[in-house]
Amino acid sequence: MATTLLSIQVIPKTPDGRDSIPFVDEAIKVIQRSGVKYEVHALETTLEGELPQLLQIVNEMHEALLQAGCPGVISQVKIAQYPSGISMDQLTEKYRP
Repeated sequence: MATTLLSIQVIPKTPDGRDSIPFVDEAIKVIQRSGVKYEVHALETTLEGELPQLLQIVNEMHEALLQAGCPGVISQVKIAQYPSGISMDQLTEKYRP
């Protein structure tokens, strides 16, 4: 079982005031390629894994957005770490139909 949940909201500064959604999509592609379990929600994406791996993914997301032409990126990150294990399903199962 994973020991860490990390939720991230990327806020790319876009070139020439362009729509940010295509850039957010690029950040999500980084997560998809990583192979970690994740869930995309309306305002943030939650990843499940080990802290060093998840922080590396955050770094790769920023790098991808900068390479895509963003002059800057701000991210809001929340981390829950439990050495005994934690999962998205465990935290949300009572709310699922």
